[in-house]
Amino acid sequence: MTFSPTTTPAAEGFAMPAEWEPHVACIMSWPTRHELWGENFAKAKNDYAAVAKAIAEFEPVFMVCQPSDESEVHHKCGKEIRTIVMPIDDSWVRDNGPIFVRDARGDLAMVKFGFNAWGERWHPYSNDAVVPEQLSKYFDVPLFVAPMILEGGSIFVDGEGTLLTTEQCLLSTNRNPSLSQSDIEENLRLYLGVSDVVWLPYGKSTDDGPAGTDGHVDLVAQYVTAGHVLLEVVNDASSPEFFREHENLSRLSSHTDARDRNFNISIFEPGEVTNVSYLNHYLANNAVIVGVSTSQSNDEALAQLAAIYKGRTIVEVPGEVIAQGGGGPHCITQQVPAGNLKGL
Repeated sequence: MTFSPTTTPAAEGFAMPAEWEPHVACIMSWPTRHELWGENFAKAKNDYAAVAKAIAEFEPVFMVCQPSDESEVHHKCGKEIRTIVMPIDDSWVRDNGPIFVRDARGDLAMVKFGFNAWGERWHPYSNDAVVPEQLSKYFDVPLFVAPMILEGGSIFVDGEGTLLTTEQCLLSTNRNPSLSQSDIEENLRLYLGVSDVVWLPYGKSTDDGPAGTDGHVDLVAQYVTAGHVLLEVVNDASSPEFFREHENLSRLSSHTDARDRNFNISIFEPGEVTNVSYLNHYLANNAVIVGVSTSQSNDEALAQLAAIYKGRTIVEVPGEVIAQGGGGPHCITQQVPAGNLKGL
C-alpha cells in the first residue's frame, strides 16, 4: 500500500524512532557493483558477511541480493541470515533503502525518499531507486513517498523531535536544487515526524570524491541517546578536518534540541589518521558494530567507544575494504525498529 501524495507520516501520526531504540531486525544489501570494488570485490563480500554475522548475534538480519547471488549469500553468511531476492545495483541500503517510521500503536510504515546515487555519481541506479517499494511489499507495510532526494546516512534523529544533518550534504546542488533550506526542513518534519533540524556545517573533507557522499553526518557523528551526541573533533591543527570539526562543535554547542535541552556532547578524538571511520558504527540491540583497521592499532578508538556506550558490547568487524568503497558498518545497514511488522 502506497499512501496518496497528499498524506504524510506526520499527518498519520508516524515518526522515525532513534537508532539506539530496540530493533526487530536489520536490513543489508549484498555487494554487486564490481567496478566499485575492483580487485577487492571478493574481500568486500567477505567483509559484508562478517558484518552480517556479527549483527545476527544480536538481532535478525535480512540480506537483499540479486537472484544469482542468493546461494553465495547463504554460503558466506550462514543460514541464520535471511535473503530477500530482487534486482539491485549497489550495496548501500542505508542510503537507497526505506526509512522506517512508527506510530503510537506500534505500527510500522516506510518512507521512500528519492535516490539519485549520491548526486548522479554511479550508474545505473534504477533498481536501487525502487528498493523501498519492493521491501514495502515484502514486509507488508504502507509506504509514504517523500518529494525530495535524501540518503539515510545524511541524517540522525533522537526519536524525540530532533534531527541532525549537515549543510554540506543536504544543501548540495546535486540533490534538490529547486528546494530551499526551509523547504527541506519542512519535508523532514512532514516525512520523518521531527520538529527541529540542527544543521552541522560539515561532513568529512574527504567525502567529496568519486566514491563520496558530499558530507554524510554518519561519518562525523552519532546519537548515543536523547540529547547526547558523539562528535568527532580532531586535536591536530594541521589536519584538514580540524577547522571543519571545530566548526561542527561550535554549531552543536550553540543549539538546543527539540525539548530545549543543551546537547551533551562527547568528543571522539580519532588520533592518528586512519583508513576507517570509527564513528560510522551500527547500534545493534545491546551492541556497537564498529569497523576497524588491520594496519594500525584500534585500541584507543575502541576504548573511547566502550567508555561512551556503557552496557553495550563493542564488536569489531573488518573496516578497511568497506571504507575504500565509501563507508562503514552504518552505511551498509538499516535498522527495523521494534513494532508491529506482519512480514517478519
